[in-house]
Amino acid sequence: MDLKIVGAGLPRTGTSSLKKTLEELLGAPCCHMSALPGHPFNLANGWKEALKTGSTNWDKLLEEYIAAVDWPVSLFWKQLSEHYPDAVVLLSVRENVEDWWESVDSTILKHARKAMSPDWQEGRDLVAMLEQFTGTKDWDHPEVMKNAYLKHNQEVRNAIPSDRLVEWKAADGWEPICHALNLPVPDKPFPWLNKRNEWS
Repeated sequence: MDLKIVGAGLPRTGTSSLKKTLEELLGAPCCHMSALPGHPFNLANGWKEALKTGSTNWDKLLEEYIAAVDWPVSLFWKQLSEHYPDAVVLLSVRENVEDWWESVDSTILKHARKAMSPDWQEGRDLVAMLEQFTGTKDWDHPEVMKNAYLKHNQEVRNAIPSDRLVEWKAADGWEPICHALNLPVPDKPFPWLNKRNEWS
């Protein structure tokens, strides 16, 4: 199936909640890092190809999904938005860059730093994603990460027409997503998942 939602938002911007939300609204699976075999260090071959070359067989890689959010998907928002021109582009963001940095530093980066050890035995795809995101191997610095976050979000805003782009914060809940998909707003609380205090 063709994607109806291309998630351009970075990790730690409510993407786990969006996965559950989109699956409920659209009735089919949503791609998210947490559902990928080998995540986050040793991704399947299609994602390895994309990380290495910037492209892959998107239809084959995403054939079972109706939507896609989080990394590695949002690293390829431009390619996917072009490949699926009818899809809504959903840019999930935090209230500010400091909130995002504090969240990513205490969760994702804790795991990525382990993979930098010389005796690390698993893959390093998470490190490859961070290098691609920041444009440098020297990614483990607050200002490098924060600048990359701001640059990423602005590039999405600049590239995607306003009638196709939905910029979403966690406090926005169901409404902007349902409006973009022409679906009724569910009469129940928005699902909040994967909070920072749930990470170990």
